[in-house]
Amino acid sequence: MTSALKFCLGVMLMFSFMNAAAALKTGEQAPGFELRDQNGQTHRLQDYTGRWLVLYFYPKDDTPGCTTEACEFRDDVPQFNRMGVVLLGVSLDDSDSHRAFAEKYHLSFPLLSDRGGRVSEAYGSLLSLGPLKFAKRHSFIIDREGRLAKVYRDVSPKTHSDQIIADLKSLGVGK
Repeated sequence: MTSALKFCLGVMLMFSFMNAAAALKTGEQAPGFELRDQNGQTHRLQDYTGRWLVLYFYPKDDTPGCTTEACEFRDDVPQFNRMGVVLLGVSLDDSDSHRAFAEKYHLSFPLLSDRGGRVSEAYGSLLSLGPLKFAKRHSFIIDREGRLAKVYRDVSPKTHSDQIIADLKSLGVGK
């Protein structure tokens, strides 16, 4: 890869991140969505009114960082359940890919397919590199009224689930 191409890609990523970071803020209404999970069930934001929701976006099923993050969430599902929090993963992969990923790693939470990237884009979490599109590794805590309680734009796959649980506790969730 040439230096000029690396520079251009770097600039594109920087502007993409800057635009996304400015797009949604804590306290704002979360963008609505209607997506199918790995089992064909439709999930809508309004389905979760009255409940806390963690919506996490990730780039690709069955890749190292995404697998680490998903398995960390999987291991913490009992804590999310005790707190009454719903956990949903979102990527641009199709439902078949999600189903295989969930089965392989025994993921017990829905993985939503955002094939066109519309929902990822609404959350400022779409990375477009020419014809290639991926969801960025971003997460959102959404409160009972559908407002953004916490926005995560810098996520570490290994520690993110613990970070979200700590933040949910600091928000008084599950008390």
